[in-house]
Amino acid sequence: MTSPLKIGVLLSGGGTNLQAIIDAVANDGLPVDIVKVVSSRPDAYGIERARAAGIPVTALNREVYADTQAADARIVAELREAGAEYVVMAGYMRKVTPVMLEAFPDRVLNLHPALLPSFKGAHAIDDAYHTGVKVTGITVHFANEDYDKGPIVAQRAVEVREGDALEDLEARIHEIEHVLYPEVLRLLAEGRVSVGEDRKVHIL
Repeated sequence: MTSPLKIGVLLSGGGTNLQAIIDAVANDGLPVDIVKVVSSRPDAYGIERARAAGIPVTALNREVYADTQAADARIVAELREAGAEYVVMAGYMRKVTPVMLEAFPDRVLNLHPALLPSFKGAHAIDDAYHTGVKVTGITVHFANEDYDKGPIVAQRAVEVREGDALEDLEARIHEIEHVLYPEVLRLLAEGRVSVGEDRKVHIL
């Protein structure tokens, strides 16, 4: 039987992807143990989701991030103390520094609401919608020092339908996120993901 993968989850907002992981653990046998949740904001609703699931939470604030490397050093210390093997960003609106990337090399996972390398940045859904593309999607990748450029683990396409409002597209993308992220975590827990010397992700 696969041992649960111990993860720390970073979030900044509502925590819907955190909830999707919690639900996949409870309902689908996802072999993951969420050992810590760290929020960059003390008022993020994701904190309530974590507490409801009995997950230890650390809530930070703007003042802590005045020194981003010191903030990441604190997060790393807490994640290590909790025994986290991977760091999972789930709507985390802070750019991680080399402090975290070096502490968890190729083990900081990010979810981006577009098919990278297209539509990088914080407004990916809006940018794709207003550009008029017919297909966008979701990318799960390992974070590195180049924003939204880390090795890609998985992608899933989402059609932009005729007559879609921006809100319709957002809802459909988030729905697929909640499926894809747990799928990737299962692959990681089963030891089926590696990053080769070519810096490409290989899945067994």
